[in-house]
Amino acid sequence: MPDLAPVILEGPPCRDVLLLAHGAGAGHDSPFLLEWRAALARAGVQTLSFEFAYLREMRAAGRRRPPPRVARLVEEMRLWRDVLSQVVPGTLWLGGKSMGGRVASLLAAEDGAPGLVLAGYPFHPVGKPERLRLDHWPSLACPLVVLQGTRDPFGTRDEVAGYELPAHARLEWLEDGDHDWSPRRLSGLSRQDLMAKAARATADAMSKS
Repeated sequence: MPDLAPVILEGPPCRDVLLLAHGAGAGHDSPFLLEWRAALARAGVQTLSFEFAYLREMRAAGRRRPPPRVARLVEEMRLWRDVLSQVVPGTLWLGGKSMGGRVASLLAAEDGAPGLVLAGYPFHPVGKPERLRLDHWPSLACPLVVLQGTRDPFGTRDEVAGYELPAHARLEWLEDGDHDWSPRRLSGLSRQDLMAKAARATADAMSKS
């Protein structure tokens, strides 16, 4: 059983809880995830956040390191899901930011899930739109929410419009948002505005499951 110390529980008690995995370069104390969990809590969504082992090792060593192969991260998230599902009431939706969302979607494609919430999904590497990360999406049968900035370099609104996604996938576009949902000043919007919209969409999807 993994050490549960690095797990963060936030938000009001709920029937369903959202298990969140972080992105490649920052853990669950990144500014984005701190704001995102707070927005979800205000919308009535309870979250559980964990950190992959490589990130914890990176903290201990005080230097950056790349994540391991994605298959290893899927196995690690599977372990967290199995352990945490025994200690929290309700069901665990899977989700994550960027790489963490990709890992969650791969796990859901293999094992199934009550639902998926993907924040800033990396549809392709930056600057390589031909390398799509969608091969496993036809296997996603659960409720699926994608929260994506319209300017996200990992998949803009114009790019994603050309993809064949599952009919049940719900795409919530965050106007003028980048990968971290930060809009440009001239848009008249703030990241807090986009966070609130994304949190409301998440709460709505989870309440209908």
